Amino acid sequence: MHTLETMTQMGHERVCFHQDPESGLKAIIAVHSTKLGNALGGTRRWHYATEADALQDVLRLSQGMSWKSACAGLPMGGAKSVVLLPEQGFEATEAEARAMGRFVDTMGGVYIAAEDVGTSTQYVDWMAQETKHVRGGETACDGGDPSPWTAKGTFNGMRACLAHMGQDGSFEGLTVAIQGMGHVGMVLGELLNDAGASLIVSDINQDSAAQAAERFGAVVCDPESVLEAECDILAPCALGAVIGPEQIGRINADILCGAANNILVDPDRDSALLADRGVVYGPDFVVNAGGVIHLAGLYLGYTLSDLQERNDAIEDTTARILSEAAGGSSYEAAVTLAQSRIASGNPLQESCHAS
Repeated sequence: MHTLETMTQMGHERVCFHQDPESGLKAIIAVHSTKLGNALGGTRRWHYATEADALQDVLRLSQGMSWKSACAGLPMGGAKSVVLLPEQGFEATEAEARAMGRFVDTMGGVYIAAEDVGTSTQYVDWMAQETKHVRGGETACDGGDPSPWTAKGTFNGMRACLAHMGQDGSFEGLTVAIQGMGHVGMVLGELLNDAGASLIVSDINQDSAAQAAERFGAVVCDPESVLEAECDILAPCALGAVIGPEQIGRINADILCGAANNILVDPDRDSALLADRGVVYGPDFVVNAGGVIHLAGLYLGYTLSDLQERNDAIEDTTARILSEAAGGSSYEAAVTLAQSRIASGNPLQESCHAS
């Protein structure tokens, strides 16, 4: 991968590599856009097969954060960071987290870090010992676990998808299949269960799936087969790039709407294929914006009432995008909205010159 060429194609402003021999930290920060404001995005700890895979992931994730904030109407840019692990499950240490905090601090506030896959509120609090430019901790910085907000936003996006299909937004009598019963997936399961939906659940951690089955009376399915489960809504809530042409050909759901980032392998291609199949797709960077709204809102000084209103607005934004897609690619419609707001320099205003 040619980094500068790829940055230019994807519109990134800055990509920084960092290594700290003492703690063993190897990390990348990618800042996609700061046109609407300082760029917020989580820190992901993951074992990648190659450095190129890590770079591709951080570039896609950071670009998605710009679009996520813009579609949510936030005066924030988009960025992301990844910590490259020598092996999956490699234990996080305070030394590593503090080294990551120092790396974030070198950005001078252009990048604001937060929790993501592989990190925790404890990790964020360790980072906060070295930088004030981080959100999502419980002691050294504010925000806490944003998962409940992400889950609620995804739930709101699902309601918009149901309404787009001519339903009343009720989950009574519907079946929802959730891939990934981590923090977000578990809260989403609770919301859906309380709303009257039947659940099919899966997770690579069998204990998590079993816990969901006990709490919600859910049917347990293996993580691969769940993508083909017969259901009304399919909700990937683990890692991204799980829905490509092969999976689309086997989907047995009317709606694809989940909390994972970058659900589609190739968004341009796969969103069009979903539309051709008649599957309503709630673009992930629109419906899963609840966590960003929460953490960005704390950074911006919003009240709890403001945060709730903005999270509820995910339903209206998703409905608008599905309407503007007019049966075509909802991903394209969502990107158009985000790019237009970024081009205008105002997260609540569209530019007539955006492509």
